[in-house]
Amino acid sequence: MTDNAQTKPEIEFIDGPAPEELVITDIRVGDGAEAQAGSTVNVHYLGVDFETGEEFDSSWNRGQSINFPLASLVKGWQEGIPGMRVGGRRQLVVPPQLAYGPAGGGHRLSGRTLIFVIDLLGVQ
Repeated sequence: MTDNAQTKPEIEFIDGPAPEELVITDIRVGDGAEAQAGSTVNVHYLGVDFETGEEFDSSWNRGQSINFPLASLVKGWQEGIPGMRVGGRRQLVVPPQLAYGPAGGGHRLSGRTLIFVIDLLGVQ
């Protein structure tokens, strides 16, 4: 996995079954402001499907970071970003119940375990 805040991360395939709980891995610990549950965060992120490794979304591909209130994001982000510090890079492995719900839920990623690599650029 690459570990440069200026470059899009590469996610290595994870062997074994998809986890049933949120898995949080700090790739790089930041030293800036700490994200809180009620924060609005400025992030660069990459999302891939756990099973296939297929990329489904990336702010890197759009060439700009995104600002989000944490409260408006999937539960996996709401639980996985607080405590992260600006300048950090964190990987979240998010099971369906903390992402887009069970299969058949109406979202194209319903029923999927998702992997996100998130660079925290700012906190409000």
